[in-house]
Amino acid sequence: MGTLNPSPRSIVGDIATQRLLPRETPLPMAPGDLGKDRVPDRVPAPTAATMIWRRGLILLSTAALTGAGGYEMYRVLQVGGVTVLEAMVLALFLILLAWVAFSFASAVAGFFVLLAHGRDRDAFAAGVELPVIATRTAMLLPIYNEDPHRLTARLRAIIESLEATAHGELFDWFVLSDSTDPDIWVAEEKALLTLRQAVGTPRLYYRHRADNTARKAGNISEWITRFGAVYDFMIVLDADSLMSGDTIVRLVHAMETNPTAGLVQTLPMIVNARSLFSRVQQFAGRLYGPLIAAGVAWWHGSEGNYWGHNAIIRVRAFAEAAALPQLRGRKPFGGHILSHDFVEAALMRRAGWGIYMLPRLGGSYEEVPPSLLDFAARDRRWCQGNLQHLAVVPARGLHWVSRLHFMVGIGAYLTAPLWLLFLLLGMLISLQARFVRPEYFPKGFSLFPTWPAQDPVLAIWVFVATMGLLLLPKLLSVVLVWTQRSARRQFGGALRTAAGVLAEVVVSALMAPVMMIFQSIAVVEILAGRDAGWQTQRRDDGTVERRELYRKYGVPTLCGVVMAASAYAVSLPLLLWMSPVIVGLLFAVPIGALTAEPAPDKFFSTPEDREPPPVLRRANELSAAAAVGIKPALTELRQDAVLLAFHLAQLPPPRAVRPDTIDANLAVGRAKVDASDSLEQAAVHLSSREIFSILNDGPALSAALQKG
Repeated sequence: MGTLNPSPRSIVGDIATQRLLPRETPLPMAPGDLGKDRVPDRVPAPTAATMIWRRGLILLSTAALTGAGGYEMYRVLQVGGVTVLEAMVLALFLILLAWVAFSFASAVAGFFVLLAHGRDRDAFAAGVELPVIATRTAMLLPIYNEDPHRLTARLRAIIESLEATAHGELFDWFVLSDSTDPDIWVAEEKALLTLRQAVGTPRLYYRHRADNTARKAGNISEWITRFGAVYDFMIVLDADSLMSGDTIVRLVHAMETNPTAGLVQTLPMIVNARSLFSRVQQFAGRLYGPLIAAGVAWWHGSEGNYWGHNAIIRVRAFAEAAALPQLRGRKPFGGHILSHDFVEAALMRRAGWGIYMLPRLGGSYEEVPPSLLDFAARDRRWCQGNLQHLAVVPARGLHWVSRLHFMVGIGAYLTAPLWLLFLLLGMLISLQARFVRPEYFPKGFSLFPTWPAQDPVLAIWVFVATMGLLLLPKLLSVVLVWTQRSARRQFGGALRTAAGVLAEVVVSALMAPVMMIFQSIAVVEILAGRDAGWQTQRRDDGTVERRELYRKYGVPTLCGVVMAASAYAVSLPLLLWMSPVIVGLLFAVPIGALTAEPAPDKFFSTPEDREPPPVLRRANELSAAAAVGIKPALTELRQDAVLLAFHLAQLPPPRAVRPDTIDANLAVGRAKVDASDSLEQAAVHLSSREIFSILNDGPALSAALQKG
């Protein structure tokens, strides 16, 4: 196979003068109403008895573990009577323990599922013969200011892998751009022209939206309302998604054989991690992810969830049931729904469609942010989106498991400030016992003073048991690897796997307090009304400037100093007891810098590192060959007549100008161009938004390029 050619000049025929879109086949998609009961388009199948007892087992196990732990914590605190602060600590402990116990119960279920079925006996393994499929599927790739060369390299690898299955003619490919950076927009068009020439398929389409209303969800819904009627299914990819052709065919077959399925979700594995932070995430996801996914799939059944990408969706079911309403109120809680995937899955289930997961279907991959700061920036957006779900939880007609998904997503962020509050209250109790004189003559009748007192030995056992609930799922994952020959070999042997888990626990424990502070700040900012915006995610380089390190990690470091001083003021043993949290905060800056640096491949290696699957190997080869820079948009278009013709052909027909539709950026940009002696002079004074508006207007662009 050849490599991508960075220039589209050798393209033959009239591709460059055609609008790269098929004939429109509209499919209506009216926004739903969360406040009204919806009559299902189909009658939901009754919940099977097996699913009832599975869910009952998970919930009862959670309740039993929480009750037992809460009782022991009460015994710790009740020595000398429970004070107000101690009662608050107990309440927080119950909430947090319930969260840990719920995840633990689900993970244990996943362990027994995988132990019974075995990773080595995967019904969807590559060695199993591919099924025959007959339906049409659209492959959708929504993008926003991404590196177009790496993006088209991954896309070409997927196309080639699917074509090798002999089912390629059943799939159409749509690159749906919401990019607002003018240089990246033009580079996308150039890369797509090159890709179209390289793969030789006329079923590769490109559409750019000048108005990216509702972000990714709006991007997908706009495609459905224009082109969705002729497709049975759609597979939604992310910019960093990678899927093998075999996996795609099997997803289509799963939908064809289950007419009640509205969505089938895969478990993407993290690949291409380079920094220490991303390699830790990759190792943890690869080792623990299958166990967690098997557990949730075991008790979710047809009431599963959707993670927004690498999933196949029934187009008509999505159009009829999953149109998103705007939430009332101002941002960040009002407006367009950010974490749309959870809501789309819940609305489809409300309409009677099954939402499933195939946890053992391989061949699905994604990437992860390269540093803790990049991860926190993405996590900030997810936090806002999940907190928005507080307005969706009361929606009428939702399945109770769908509501539970929302609550779990909300809890994933609210637990961070709760953990922080739990720690602070514990330290406050210790400080009170150390420095505050007890009230020997309280108001009212009392034979004895009330001051904080705890059972230290029992407290240690409660701490050990809680840590056991957190760590045991990791150990169960190691046991699964040890008991299965192929998995043991893929991870480099039993000892290497155990060493990787130990190192992962240490590194994650050092980073966890910093993430607790970041998430707590995010929750406070969102509750205060601060919107997260929409930033482009970095994909490879995680290095951070020293000034940025100090600025971003300053608050966690300060928290560590305060905690350390407070603990030491009480006693040295308390400082040692708090050290797992305090060390991570005190050394937030060096930890952040170190984990963002590139790490050797032998650190936290995964099966995909040792034996890259063909589609991953091909994508990386193409990415390395296609690594070229991005030129300024106006310069690129003036130097490349073919690209200019293609760009003009992709612009939508001009709309009638009305007073309320005048583009101020276009008007100012035209004035700057008219006042300039050359394109170079104009480019110096044009803002990015003004260039973007000029690129969206054919006459204005032609006038700008005609400048000397």
